[in-house]
Amino acid sequence: MLHRCLALLSTFPLLAFASDSLPPAVQQVEKQGVEIIKEVKSEGGLRSWIGKYQGVGVNVWLTPDGKHAISGYMYDEKGNNLSEALFKQELYIPQGRQLWEKLTSAKSIKEGNPTAPRKIVVFADPFCPYCKQFWAAAQPWVTSGKVELNTLLVAVINPKSGPYASAILNAKDPAKAWREYELSNGQKIPTVAGTSKETFGILQYNQQLMDEMGAAATPAIYYMNDNRELQQVVGMPDEKQLEAMLGPK
Repeated sequence: MLHRCLALLSTFPLLAFASDSLPPAVQQVEKQGVEIIKEVKSEGGLRSWIGKYQGVGVNVWLTPDGKHAISGYMYDEKGNNLSEALFKQELYIPQGRQLWEKLTSAKSIKEGNPTAPRKIVVFADPFCPYCKQFWAAAQPWVTSGKVELNTLLVAVINPKSGPYASAILNAKDPAKAWREYELSNGQKIPTVAGTSKETFGILQYNQQLMDEMGAAATPAIYYMNDNRELQQVVGMPDEKQLEAMLGPK
């Protein structure tokens, strides 16, 4: 089970700093595989840049002589990691908001009030028992109009996951078909009549998006907290996590 603010720098494009505008010493750091994103204000009077390396935030400073670059973390006298705070504000939070737009624009099965104050996006497999548990646990919030639940079906567990997901998505009312399927404990599914090109494209896109989000299991649940920071929970949430994502009962 995982609950965290997303830091997926490797999965979403960020605008990189033009190499020819960087000091030569910083360009040498860039040649080591660090992608420089932007120059930022730094404590201590040093010029500073943030970037990424293998999906992780990197801080780079230029020494006063302009001939040497240092990469690492900056701490203050109280032990606070100033670099991590910078990564969060300048990289992780803005990128999380971009990822959220991508998640909510995907073609999902929508349940609940479209103007609800809270929205949840969940990747679910028709054969995932924890997906079923989460769906059932979320229903009081969905039916009360407090939450809109957006389900992105994927096929990762069972050879029948794809045909079942396709049948649900091909139904006249996918939301109704998904609800009936969940309420029947997987016994009631629409007639499986093959996978259309459109449905195959939806399932393929959902899988790619799930991979981009770094989720390796279902349910993979995403929401924005009160500070508009993208959050991820993989697996069945506990009561505290449910309240954090859905709100008070």
